[in-house]
Amino acid sequence: MGTFDLSMKGLRRLAATVAIGGAAALGAGTAATVATTGPALAAEGEMIAPTLGDDGLYHHDFFLQSFLDLGEDLADSQADGKRLVVVFEQRGCLYCKKVNVEILGDPAINTYVRENFNVVQLNLFGERLVTDLDGEEMPEKQLARRWGVLFTPTFVFLPEDPADAEGMTGKDAAVFNMHGAFEKGTFTAAFEWVKQKGYEGDTHFQQYVADKIAARRATEEGDATQ
Repeated sequence: MGTFDLSMKGLRRLAATVAIGGAAALGAGTAATVATTGPALAAEGEMIAPTLGDDGLYHHDFFLQSFLDLGEDLADSQADGKRLVVVFEQRGCLYCKKVNVEILGDPAINTYVRENFNVVQLNLFGERLVTDLDGEEMPEKQLARRWGVLFTPTFVFLPEDPADAEGMTGKDAAVFNMHGAFEKGTFTAAFEWVKQKGYEGDTHFQQYVADKIAARRATEEGDATQ
């Protein structure tokens, strides 16, 4: 099974087939907010501010602090009943800031990701040593090259069962990649889709998003007629 990649280009294709109120639901660089079965997107309460570290990256307190042995992190995540996602960021990345401040700063989204995922944050140009799933140790920046990561942020979702990644690189084991910063609906839908193992089914992620938009639109139209 190949890895599904979500990029702005993919969402532009989706925009050609999904419309809301006569306008494209998803456009280049912007994604429509979609209804979710996870966190409410219009969350009440104060935003959760990340900490800006000396490395220039924004950090949330729930990000996994480990020895950066991804095989161990994957096994620990399974034991915790969570999924493991590796995110590559870099200093000065405006889209990384958007994800951490505007999206993960939303209390409901923050809670959903925190409760269902372990997040390992890596620096695209970092020097910390990381052990890939196949046991090879290298600096963060070399791992990024090994995985073919060119943009930030890039989220790499790994399989639930460590046995499905045995002897593989993270790039080869990944079940889903998300490149760039999307709006809250698409971002949340990606995490939901992975948690629900949508990549094992027949529903393409972009169709999953389109179906959620259509369901929300139907609900809104139904409410309007009452």
